[in-house]
Amino acid sequence: MSATEDLLDGEQLKTIVENQLEEGNPIRVKETLMRLVMTGTERSEAIDLMACALGLEMEAMVNSGNAFDRDSYCKKLEQLPDAPWLEDVE
Repeated sequence: MSATEDLLDGEQLKTIVENQLEEGNPIRVKETLMRLVMTGTERSEAIDLMACALGLEMEAMVNSGNAFDRDSYCKKLEQLPDAPWLEDVE
């Protein structure tokens, strides 16, 4: 079990993504959802993918002791749905 799994589960990560969508911050979250849905990804699957990106960034933050890297998170969002790191998730 990773440090992030100790802190947040998948449902909590999805809730954070939904909150980011509602707040429009970062804007890349809303842009990513729109792009994924417009290209045929179901909304729930898009949220799951985005939560994976968030979880990876949160895990990196915990493991490194550094602040959350918003730019890295946004780059991961840009790579969806075919991100190479998705193979390593789970």
